[in-house]
Amino acid sequence: MKIKEPPRKEEPRTREAVRKEEVKAKEPPRKEEAKPKEEPRAKEPERRPSFDEELKREQKQLQQQKAAQEQRARADAEARQLKQLQAEQAAADAKRGQAEYIEKIRGKIRGNIMLPPGIQGNPQAEFEVTQLPSGEVLDVKLRRSSGNAALDAAVERAIHKSSPLPKPAKPELFERVLKIPYRPRDD
Repeated sequence: MKIKEPPRKEEPRTREAVRKEEVKAKEPPRKEEAKPKEEPRAKEPERRPSFDEELKREQKQLQQQKAAQEQRARADAEARQLKQLQAEQAAADAKRGQAEYIEKIRGKIRGNIMLPPGIQGNPQAEFEVTQLPSGEVLDVKLRRSSGNAALDAAVERAIHKSSPLPKPAKPELFERVLKIPYRPRDD
């Protein structure tokens, strides 16, 4: 007859054993490092560019940079030239506008003048006229005499009689003080 053994009771685990098991459970399972599979190299090993190839590549880059710089320089030069041309055009327009403005004033004065008899030659007198933006004449001064007092007085009277003076086509051409040259026989 066989005697049955009583079932074994599990021994109480010690705290240390429990802790070791918990730490092991928390740690991720270690995998063996996967080694990359080495394929047999039937192909040529990686080829580094030769010195000549690198030199050619760098020269090509330098040429491209030079071309880009030259293109920028040309564009800058063209922009400066265009800007200068526009400035010259604006200056010419302003000068032309100013000349037209003075000519309108001289025409109005010429229509109001009563020339004295016996004027010899074509003497020139220069007057300085102070005006308001409306064209109203405030003051007339003789800056350079024609040598004929009667002519100078007649021109001064004509300037006062011409008030208000014509306005310029462009308001920016208005000048408060005008220098008006006058010759009795302008061409």
